[in-house]
Amino acid sequence: MNAFPEYSFHLADEEETLNFGARLAQMLESGDVVALYGDLGMGKTTLSRGLIKSLIPELEDVPSPTYTIVQVYEPDAFQLWHFDLYRLDDPSEVIEIGLEEALIDVCLIEWPEKAGNYLPQSRLSVTLKPDGTGRLACLAAGSKEWADRLEGHFGHD
Repeated sequence: MNAFPEYSFHLADEEETLNFGARLAQMLESGDVVALYGDLGMGKTTLSRGLIKSLIPELEDVPSPTYTIVQVYEPDAFQLWHFDLYRLDDPSEVIEIGLEEALIDVCLIEWPEKAGNYLPQSRLSVTLKPDGTGRLACLAAGSKEWADRLEGHFGHD
C-alpha cells in the first residue's frame, strides 16, 4: 500500500488528455521517471503526445514508439526518452534499449510493467482507466520527493 496521497482527474476527451500531459510536463526535471499504466486505447500515447508537444511546441508530429520502442527528444532543459515497452518479451530487454542510461534524463514509459524490477521505485505512476465516456488519470508517487511535488502542483485542485 502506498503511504502517499494519490490524485485522480477525470479526462473527458482527447483534448483534456493532451492538456493533462502538458500539465504534467511542467513539473518534470532530470532524473524523473513517469510510468504510464493502462489497457490498450486508454490514452497513454495521447497523454505522452501532450506532454512532449508542450516541451517542444515546434514538433509537427509525435509518433508512438510502439515499433521503434524508444524515441529520444531534446527539449531545452533535459533529454526526454519516450519508451513503449509493449513489444518486449523479457524485462532484461530494457537494458539493451538503454533504460539504465536514460535514467539520468527524463523517462516517459508506456507499458512499464514490462520492465519488471528494472523500473525504479522512485517514479510517478499514472494509471489511465475508463470513467464513463472519458478516462480517469490516477497519479501515485513512488517517493516522498514525488509526493511533495504532486502536492505542490495538484494539491489545490
